[in-house]
Amino acid sequence: MLANHVKQRLGIVLSAFTPLPTAEFLAVAREAEQRGYHTGWVGEVAGYDALTVMAVIATHTERLQVGSAVVPVQTRTPVLLGMSAASLNHFAPDRVVLGLGLSSRIVVGDWHGLAFSPALEQIREAVQIIRQVAAGERASFEGRFFRAKNFRLAAPPPARPVRIFLAALGAEMLELAGEIADGVVLNWIPPERVPVSIGHLERGARRAGRTLEGFEIASFIRTCATDDVEGARQWLARDITGYATVDVYSSFFRSAGFGPEMDALGAAWKAGDRAGAVRQVSPRMLDGLGVVGDEAFCRARVAEFIRAGLTMPVILPVAPGGAGDTPALLRTLRAFPG
Repeated sequence: MLANHVKQRLGIVLSAFTPLPTAEFLAVAREAEQRGYHTGWVGEVAGYDALTVMAVIATHTERLQVGSAVVPVQTRTPVLLGMSAASLNHFAPDRVVLGLGLSSRIVVGDWHGLAFSPALEQIREAVQIIRQVAAGERASFEGRFFRAKNFRLAAPPPARPVRIFLAALGAEMLELAGEIADGVVLNWIPPERVPVSIGHLERGARRAGRTLEGFEIASFIRTCATDDVEGARQWLARDITGYATVDVYSSFFRSAGFGPEMDALGAAWKAGDRAGAVRQVSPRMLDGLGVVGDEAFCRARVAEFIRAGLTMPVILPVAPGGAGDTPALLRTLRAFPG
């Protein structure tokens, strides 16, 4: 079993359960709260929007923190994000985390029809405006990416500032998170890589004249408590392959020590051999990027991530049968904290 103080800081990705009917989904959220999970995380790509789902979870639970992991800063204005953060923080005081990130050219350009840039300066500008708006301050800002003139929240601002986390993989984003954010959300990271990421966070914090005291270091960990280990590992290999074909993740996987796998996977993918690409995900890559086994194994492996420096491991339940395999997803949720 994990230590008691760790139980209180365990996260769960509730997005894994959003295909369920509303009543069943809310039952899962309440069960997560009852079992002692600290934060329920909600993602946003092409499913339900994160802020709506966060509001539903927050208003049907009492203690569970709710967080977005993540909302892109390019698809909503910073003023609107600040208003949303203030709204959530008003109706669920001190229980809200606004996780922000940069999205992709496909999401921003193709889906939303907006100009895309990968520049990190967007995050810095957006965070400044969001904090001003959410705190009820007058927001006037003229930046490279965002502008606001004399906006002020008409509703009473929350008593405490909303917490802002950044999604980060590479060194520059990690340093920016350490400099301006209240926490970070990592993804697809083996425990051996966590200290490297913390080093970049510390470098950014020093730049701002602060430490990481009170700074949350969270990471999604794809986890499956199962007897069908091989089936779950095959699912995980397909999931990794989908990410590995995106440049930013391919580069990150290389930096994490999986260069040979990326070379072989990329070659198979370019040749049109999708199944062959999946087969290039090695056992060591599966062991590093996912947690698959019985409940005792899963708890022990997640404890390794904690020892590596995470303050909040975030269980992302996966199942051999995919997103619709609710019993398998629930088994993983119930493997922690207990």
